[in-house]
Amino acid sequence: MPKQTRLFTACIIALVAMAFGFVIRAFVLNDWGILFNLSETQKGSIQGAGLYPQALSIVFFSLVIDRIGYGRTIAFAFVAHLVSAYLTITATDFKGLYLGTFIFALAGGAVEAAVNPIVATLYPQSKTRHLNMLHAGWPGGLVIGGIMAIALAGSTGGNSWRWQVALYLIPTCIYGVMMLGMKFPVQERVAAGISYREMLMEFGWAGCFILSLFAAYAIDEILRVFDMHLPGLGIVLVTLVPTIIFALRIRSFGRPIFVILLLVMVLLATTELGTDSWIAALMTPVLKEFGANAGNWVLIYTSSIMFVLRFCAGPIAHRLSPLGLLAVCAAVASTGLFWLAHAGAAPFMIFLAATCYGFGKTFFWPTTLGVVSEQFPKGGALTLSAIAGVGMISVGVLGNPLLGTMQDHFLDKSLAAQDAALHAQVADPAQSKFGLTYQPLDKTKIAALPPAQQAEVETIRTANNQATLARVALLPALMFLCYVGLILHFRARGGYAQVHLAEAGPAGMA
Repeated sequence: MPKQTRLFTACIIALVAMAFGFVIRAFVLNDWGILFNLSETQKGSIQGAGLYPQALSIVFFSLVIDRIGYGRTIAFAFVAHLVSAYLTITATDFKGLYLGTFIFALAGGAVEAAVNPIVATLYPQSKTRHLNMLHAGWPGGLVIGGIMAIALAGSTGGNSWRWQVALYLIPTCIYGVMMLGMKFPVQERVAAGISYREMLMEFGWAGCFILSLFAAYAIDEILRVFDMHLPGLGIVLVTLVPTIIFALRIRSFGRPIFVILLLVMVLLATTELGTDSWIAALMTPVLKEFGANAGNWVLIYTSSIMFVLRFCAGPIAHRLSPLGLLAVCAAVASTGLFWLAHAGAAPFMIFLAATCYGFGKTFFWPTTLGVVSEQFPKGGALTLSAIAGVGMISVGVLGNPLLGTMQDHFLDKSLAAQDAALHAQVADPAQSKFGLTYQPLDKTKIAALPPAQQAEVETIRTANNQATLARVALLPALMFLCYVGLILHFRARGGYAQVHLAEAGPAGMA
């Protein structure tokens, strides 16, 4: 196998390892909820811990990766993947699960920080195409890991979830061996002689502000796991101090279009990763009559669609333009999610709606990376990693926990409205998060109810789960409007075209 192909393949398998961990965590989430009596908010926090530390790791490594090298970054990811597997498998409570997931996310951030600039450098004339091919490893891993996890479910008694978690060690060992002895390319920014300062100018203090704001909430999220929190003044300081220092030292707002893409990435990540984190748990009660793994197959099915289509991204993006492709995908994803919310419990309608959603979300992430790489090559690894980092951290500290909190809130209100006496039996003390006050339902108390009352709670939960998808459908609808605005902006300037370093304009211009 030629070295370039071997390195490209190893990068894909590294993403497969990340996807294994992601899909397995999504599949065992309900098991963890029962075994460890977790609230929906706690489950959302675990899902968040699988994402926002990845964002911090992505950005940290993007700032130093040109100096420490891709090899050391991948080595860190490999070791962290091994450590996270051990911590998760041996966990006995919420905090243990949280820590294992947190370390896994740090490993994922190192992988993402390395593989995106590696591939963009290996294939400078076909960035969008090869970044989509690279990120086919993500849905491919979701499919393979999901099927393997389902095959193991229940086969080893009460410890089946531990064996499922151990599955992601397989692709981890494969990419670790394939990366041994590899020589990595010099990033195109470095090869072109673009300075570190010029890279920071592309990112700008506006990018620093957005990233620091989410980092502040990430710190608060970590502290809350240990019954502490970051006060409002602390969040302000963590946000403003690095932003002010950056502004004084670099004196650049950043590229305006890049800043817009950073904000849109918050919506994109919640639509794709946030929904995928919850889709198995949300659809399992809806499809309970078709087996315990019916909800899991929804995620596997949509991921299969993504895997196939990402290899077709080049011709499609060439015909529509990358921004046109993103606009179409946003409209289709919004339709699919709204359809899922109103598909009832009929498997045919659910999978038809899931097909629409799967088509819609397919090109979101890699095509956005392609746009950033094509339009802001001076930003090097930083702008590529920052766009991915903001996506990860926003869905980790906002998207996933918010989806969990919304479920707790509306489930609490629905049960209280329909059966106040039953609600009083199973509701825990009131909590408040994201401005929503609710009483989480205690699964242990629900399990002790008579079958008729358990069925009543489950019916309300099922309706609540599908309603959550309708609320998420608003996010890609808003994304569609943003992409249309960007398309009109580029059309006014003569159309979308890739920027090459020799032709790049001064920093600060869109």
